Amino acid sequence: MATVDECRAALRKLGEQYDEVDQESRSKHVVERSISCHIGDLGVTFYGRIHHGGLGPFDDLPPSDGKSADVKLTIGSDDLISLVNGELDMGRAVFGGRIKVDASFGDLLRLRKLL
Repeated sequence: MATVDECRAALRKLGEQYDEVDQESRSKHVVERSISCHIGDLGVTFYGRIHHGGLGPFDDLPPSDGKSADVKLTIGSDDLISLVNGELDMGRAVFGGRIKVDASFGDLLRLRKLL
């Protein structure tokens, strides 16, 4: 099991990887959305945003507006690390039940193009 700090670092790295997505893809597929990433085995949730300028930053505190995230991910700590390191395929992990995504169908299609 990974630690909370390792998960936090993985989410930062995911944001850096997102920065490598070309601007054309971002402009076609990104709609600003709030994101929560619940690490089930650690019982911690990180909150962030996806927007044209990037992904994140992620924080341990829920948004002050009290609204639920537009995109909710639930993942195990080791799976998060594996996903970010390119060792776990997002599609296979979702279909295999290792990652749960709660989002609108449109958001799922857009995210698929970016991940």
